[in-house]
Amino acid sequence: MRGIEKFADDAAFCERFRTIKTNARKTLARLARELTSHRIDHESIFDVQVKRIHEYKRQLLNILNVIAMWLRLKDDSKADFIPRTFIFGGKAAPSYAMAKLIIRLVCHVGEMINRDPDTRNLLKVVYLPNYRVTLAERIFPASDVSEQISTAGFEASGTGNMKFALNGAVTIGTLDGANVEIREEVGDENIFIFGLTSDEVAALRPNYVPSDYYSSNPLLKRTIDLVKSNYFNPDSPGLFDPIVDSLLSRDDYMVLADFAAYHDAQLRIEQAFRDPDGWTRMAIMNVARSGKFSSDRTIREYNNEIWHSLPVSVEGNVESRDA
Repeated sequence: MRGIEKFADDAAFCERFRTIKTNARKTLARLARELTSHRIDHESIFDVQVKRIHEYKRQLLNILNVIAMWLRLKDDSKADFIPRTFIFGGKAAPSYAMAKLIIRLVCHVGEMINRDPDTRNLLKVVYLPNYRVTLAERIFPASDVSEQISTAGFEASGTGNMKFALNGAVTIGTLDGANVEIREEVGDENIFIFGLTSDEVAALRPNYVPSDYYSSNPLLKRTIDLVKSNYFNPDSPGLFDPIVDSLLSRDDYMVLADFAAYHDAQLRIEQAFRDPDGWTRMAIMNVARSGKFSSDRTIREYNNEIWHSLPVSVEGNVESRDA
């Protein structure tokens, strides 16, 4: 895989790479239209978070930032804003009420934002139903930004972030799980790291007062107040009160503590995307440096360190024998 690195500055290769990514986005855009009826711009940034829905994975941080970005656009509709499509997908455990409520918030926010005539050509939110392997096969190649934003210290590993990187998506993430190894492989210049580390999370937790972050950050306060006002759920007043109450009273996964750093990282992504050659180089380097995450290497390492099994040689022509 590392052999691809030498093409990162080859103009013809980069152009072909961009064409492949564009075609993948077109394919996903058509599929999204079939599944959701939403028309999305295949030339926008495809910012994607697909995974199991859980509070520690912080889909909530993502959608709060989407609302904040929408508020920025509403404040200045003439702002130089690169069109962005936020794509969500994933399933919640049957009894996980809060996770299901987060899905509803994402969908309600999307319905309101997507039909806003002032911003709908610049910002879209799409929740793809029934996330599964066959859908993932269309999502990963089309993605520009890979959302890996779990609270540091909670993700055991995960492989979705590896699949995104292998397909040329640039990670925005905390130093959690396999993000640590991805950063080591791709380099700081080819990933967007933000937020508290696991040690900082542990140190902050005993004295954490989430309402302090709410009160001291005007954009965050406006965002949460908008959710609390029933703006996104006019027909179901109070629907999202449990989310707001949880954030302001406990915020077990420190969404509010990381909000400002996450929003700043998203602004850095927007700035980086303004340089097509630079962004393409970042994407190519993610592909070229993902070889470490091969299952062959993983199994070999497990064997060397844990199982200590002897290799078994396979003799003869397997194809002809099977035939």
